[in-house]
Amino acid sequence: MSVLNGKSALITGASKGMGKAIALALAVEGYDLAICSRNIEDLKELEEEIQKSNPSVKVHFKAFDFSLSKEVEKLAEWVENHFPILDVLVNNVGIYERVSLLNEGPNVLGGHMQVNLYTPHYLSNYFGKMMRDAKKGHIFNITSIAAREPVTAAGSYTITKFALSGLTKVLREELRESGVKVTEIIPGSTLTSSWDGTEIPSEQFVQPEDIAKVVLSCLSLSPGANIEEVVIKTLKGF
Repeated sequence: MSVLNGKSALITGASKGMGKAIALALAVEGYDLAICSRNIEDLKELEEEIQKSNPSVKVHFKAFDFSLSKEVEKLAEWVENHFPILDVLVNNVGIYERVSLLNEGPNVLGGHMQVNLYTPHYLSNYFGKMMRDAKKGHIFNITSIAAREPVTAAGSYTITKFALSGLTKVLREELRESGVKVTEIIPGSTLTSSWDGTEIPSEQFVQPEDIAKVVLSCLSLSPGANIEEVVIKTLKGF
């Protein structure tokens, strides 16, 4: 039976991994969706999969290059054209380059900052104001265990995830009185494309669907309750 709940959600980096799992989970719950990533073909495939799971939901998809600030601005306007009121924002998009701080090139940090920090900062500001005025909404920022336990092999990635964690805390306090919820999800080693080629058995990883279940759990709480942060690591602790 198809489900509709009249609510909308934007998921960045939606075509693979955690973003894809979250999009599919929200669709089953009846959320109309705006999904975006860099690859339009992946988005088309996801849209088709979503329509099979719940043909009643509306799915808008478009490719954007998150490394360009103008593209992020266009994304926000595109979403608002479809959803004048956005109920859920999932800042999931991110890049990961495995290189230590002292060995990285001159543009590595800047590239990570644009995608991992400036993009969620802009979207949180843009839609946070709308949610504040509407006195409702929920923002999820997907950080990383690297924001708690520095990964020296991925220096700039770690720096930007620390910064995103700080952004999330500031945003939560600013929006608290308006009834808007802000949650930081802090995954450990999750089975995404970042682990392509690993010899570690797949069942030892956190699964993307685990992250999606956390999002749904947070959204299921009463209006007066908010899960501020969730750390989800593998059973083996990595």
